[in-house]
Amino acid sequence: MKNYLLSLAFVLIAFTMKAQSNAASTDSNQTVLTVKTKIKVFPNPATNVVNILGLTNSNQANITISDVSGNVVIQRQWAIRNKALSIPVPNLKTGIYAVTIHSQEQQVQTKFYKN
Repeated sequence: MKNYLLSLAFVLIAFTMKAQSNAASTDSNQTVLTVKTKIKVFPNPATNVVNILGLTNSNQANITISDVSGNVVIQRQWAIRNKALSIPVPNLKTGIYAVTIHSQEQQVQTKFYKN
């Protein structure tokens, strides 16, 4: 019974690791590689600044922050250094916000709560 449970655990771990690996799909003339990276947003809830880790470095990234209604409240261009970005948010009202980061290297969407 113990060997059966160990075998079952090994199979589940193997399938989980395969599901979390990078995915590649082939179209007729091009190969598309989708890499999922873990993005960390903190502090959440935020008061004065929102830090976003796990990004790809970029000289020029378009950063857009929108409220829950979809209204753009902040739109700027920043460089991403050390795979991180710090966005000052002291003037935002309390609520939930969506952050979109768009550059040649990446397109990331995440959210945070402003306290």
